[in-house]
Amino acid sequence: MIRPEFTRPLPFAAVRGPGHVHEAVALAPERAALAQRLGLLDLPAFAARWRLTPEQTGCIAAELTIEAEVVQSCVVTLDPVPQRVAETIRLRFLPPGHLPADDDPETPDEIPCERNVMDLGEAAAETLSLLLDPYPRAEGAVLPAEATDDRDGAFAALLRLAPKPE
Repeated sequence: MIRPEFTRPLPFAAVRGPGHVHEAVALAPERAALAQRLGLLDLPAFAARWRLTPEQTGCIAAELTIEAEVVQSCVVTLDPVPQRVAETIRLRFLPPGHLPADDDPETPDEIPCERNVMDLGEAAAETLSLLLDPYPRAEGAVLPAEATDDRDGAFAALLRLAPKPE
């Protein structure tokens, strides 16, 4: 099994009451490894804060706040695009034997756990990957205008190169 780049294991039993807070800041080697995994040019800062609450079902409800500074490549120019990510989301950690509920988009994402241990860091890393801009653009970067005349299109250029029938 591959060890996650940003791992913060926490046993379910360590969450004794509602509002248990756990915070973590990624160290430089963790940020470098995460940047590589997520295809980032750089990850200058990454911090996560969890507010955990045990449920009667044995699950743990979590409110996760992510704050990060990321540098992605512009999809047009490949120039660096620095961005700040700050978001709070809800999750549920499921102990062994609990199956995720339905795929209702209004319910928190559910994360099955092994051996009654949550990996808060991996949950934060996966959440960060979902919060990244899928099409980052540098300021002022625009795609070239698409050809509006078939005579200027790629296939028209190929036709011009093809031998002419006699």
